[in-house]
Amino acid sequence: MSKNLEKTYNPKEIEDKLYTKWCEEKYFHAEADRSKKPFTIVMPPPNITGKLHMGHALDETLQDILIRYKRMQGYNALWIPGTDHAAISTEVKVTNQLKSEGIDKKELGREKFLERTWEWKEEYGGTINEQLKKLGVSCDWDRERFTMDEGCSKAVEEVFISLYEKGYIYKGSRIINWCPVCKTSLSDAEVEHEEQEGHFWHIKYPIVGTDRFLEIATTRPETMLGDTAIAVHPDDERYTDIVGKNVLLPLVNREIPIVADYYVDKEFGTGAVKITPAHDPNDFEVGKRHDLEEINIMNDDATINEKGGKYAGMERYEARKAIVKDLEEQGYLVKIEPHTHNVGTHDRCGTTVEPLIKQQWFVKMEELAKPAIEAIKNGELKFVPERFDKIYLHWLENIRDWCISRQIWWGHRIPAYYCDKCGEFVVGREKPEKCPHCGNTEFTQDEDTLDTWFSSALWPFSTLGWPEHTEDLDYFYPTDVLVTGYDIIFFWVIRMVFSGYAHTGKAPFHTVFIHGLVRDSQGRKMSKSLGNGIDPLEIIDQYGADALRLTLVTGNAPGNDMRFYNERVEASRNFANKVWNASRFIMMNLDDKEVTKPDDFQMKPMDRWVLSKVNTLAKDVTENMDKFELGIAVQKVYDFIWDEFCDWYIEIAKYRIYHAEEDPKGANCALWTLKTVLGNALKLLHPFMPFVSEEIYKALVPEEESLMMSAWPQYREDWNFPQAENIAEHFKAVARGVRNIRAEMNVAPSRKSKVYIVSESQTLCTGFEMFKESAKPLVLASEIIVSHTREGIADDAVSIVVPDATVYLPMEDLVDFEQEKERLTKEKERLSKELARVNGMLGNEKFISKAPEAKINEEKAKLEKYTQMMAQVEERLAGLNK
Repeated sequence: MSKNLEKTYNPKEIEDKLYTKWCEEKYFHAEADRSKKPFTIVMPPPNITGKLHMGHALDETLQDILIRYKRMQGYNALWIPGTDHAAISTEVKVTNQLKSEGIDKKELGREKFLERTWEWKEEYGGTINEQLKKLGVSCDWDRERFTMDEGCSKAVEEVFISLYEKGYIYKGSRIINWCPVCKTSLSDAEVEHEEQEGHFWHIKYPIVGTDRFLEIATTRPETMLGDTAIAVHPDDERYTDIVGKNVLLPLVNREIPIVADYYVDKEFGTGAVKITPAHDPNDFEVGKRHDLEEINIMNDDATINEKGGKYAGMERYEARKAIVKDLEEQGYLVKIEPHTHNVGTHDRCGTTVEPLIKQQWFVKMEELAKPAIEAIKNGELKFVPERFDKIYLHWLENIRDWCISRQIWWGHRIPAYYCDKCGEFVVGREKPEKCPHCGNTEFTQDEDTLDTWFSSALWPFSTLGWPEHTEDLDYFYPTDVLVTGYDIIFFWVIRMVFSGYAHTGKAPFHTVFIHGLVRDSQGRKMSKSLGNGIDPLEIIDQYGADALRLTLVTGNAPGNDMRFYNERVEASRNFANKVWNASRFIMMNLDDKEVTKPDDFQMKPMDRWVLSKVNTLAKDVTENMDKFELGIAVQKVYDFIWDEFCDWYIEIAKYRIYHAEEDPKGANCALWTLKTVLGNALKLLHPFMPFVSEEIYKALVPEEESLMMSAWPQYREDWNFPQAENIAEHFKAVARGVRNIRAEMNVAPSRKSKVYIVSESQTLCTGFEMFKESAKPLVLASEIIVSHTREGIADDAVSIVVPDATVYLPMEDLVDFEQEKERLTKEKERLSKELARVNGMLGNEKFISKAPEAKINEEKAKLEKYTQMMAQVEERLAGLNK
């Protein structure tokens, strides 16, 4: 039997209580069960340095909606949570914490530093999980993982060794992105490009043995200290005679060759470019083709090193100023032009990245990328929305080798060991006993750690036990859907896909559901610098988790950014209250009554209509959910509950409920329909608003274990009532027409009138007859008369035309004639005075000759308005006096 709800909905009282119960009952836990079809999602692991922000809230809400939906559909739904060690970010946090205590990281040493970092992880790593629980996420906390836990670390080691043995991982000197502040290499994906105002410095390079110069332009004049050639296009006739000659490098006075290379764009600038192989990735490739020397002129902190001559020790921008000054003084500077260009910055600290040549570990990407490219082309993998295919393919088809080594301590240490005697290295799971090259037994492990994304690339299968052949891996992998923002397609999605193919032979998921960013009310990205961030926990505390979730998904389209403002959260909270109050009304009237399914003949058209509507709603919402149109799905549920169910059906059901003694079967029919439709509506609402829907449902159907464990509504042919829907929609048109005309005529709600509905349709007439008593409150009617003809209806009745019917309201029911005549007479007197005043002014020659034109026009407009109003009043009075 159902029980009553509290008078007001208080999310604070129910959310923590319900979440604790869900966890205690293990509703989120999934075990490999071959009798069910699996549905798996892996959570994009938040950083252990993190705090729940709106991006997380959106990401986790969308995943939770999908997992709750699939769980109710009968799938064995597994959602794996976890956190990322966030190598550079965490190292910076711990280093700064040590600085505040007066401790230097290097003096502390690697082992002690790692101890402190693990302490940090234990203290702060669980914070975001507790925050996620406030949001209501139904992930399997029993399976929570960490990218540096024992299992994930074993997977990382296995992958590194496997790729190395297959020749995909190598160590070599290549141009990498270097952060001078964090003092580590970065992958291309960790570099953000932003527009900066800069300059082109045009410099003359004298051609040795001639009186000619080559003019080049550069945005980084300090790198000229490392120039080892000037390149021109092989087909550029301006320079064919000097290819093979040398130029004198200004300031350095070192001769460097002029080479011909197709890399040069002969149409751009002067058609001559400086080649600095140690400080530019394109120049590095030119250098390899022409066997040029690689001169690195920069230290790790972006100061000029000993190869920079007189500029050694200067910070890079300080050196730039000094070099430009010297070029100008020595006559080598031709001109300086302003130039806006894209500059790479470290996405973590914002420092301008320096391309440097360094010994690093790399993954060869060309072959590994091929299956990931083919996956999109053959349909094994799809993006929602599809437009992100192009971004994914563009990145993969132009991919460069991946620099995976990082010069930091926190992270997975590279499993390579260097012989202390000969310097050769051995890759393996543990330190070798003897060097295969010289027989030495003393080794030192590589100091570098692996890029964070190297471990998170394995997340979909490492979390399920790989490289072991576990039952979970066999049953739950490949996973189904990855939900993530478009900002990490390069970082993470691509790497998971090629890693999945490389190590399991399968794509790690079949669908990538891309969402946009949550922006502020002005459309700006939320950031610390703007101070426009909104804390999801504060919103939850004020409005409840359901209100936040509904706000984040309403109007949300895959791949598109959304704006967040509090008015929308208030509207979502109001909807939760609407659902609560409507449910409370229903349960107060159920009041432990034994409600039974009525016979078909007892059901009124409006009963069949609302059943048919909730039935169609189930089909439509299911289709939307399967297409990841979650915003459309929730809007349909919202509209049905608020408009169709609350504003129409509940109101029309009240008559039979309040007249239960006269018609107990009619009351039973209304209550059964209310309870049945509410139950189905709550199920459809549950993935979006799990708390309020669960609290109501367990009161409505206390014999059931939990709403989240109940079956998702399916379309039923026996609940398809098109004729009833037709009747109901016609009645709604009638009601809206009546309300509109009463509003136009300022008829008080307390004044009831007869409502005549005239239609030639027998079906409509029969349908209207069946519930006209129930419908009277909705049209403020004293009586509803349904007829095929207008016979007996007064000529002065107000008419309203609706599809297939005409509605008449007797004038005498709407208007108190004596009172209306009195009002109109007073209005006529007022208008007469106004007209006399205006006519007097406009007939006064002094006024016309002296008044401003604007004032005269104003009075003329008043005359026209009052004349029209007077005509209308006189017409109404004439009609009333007949």
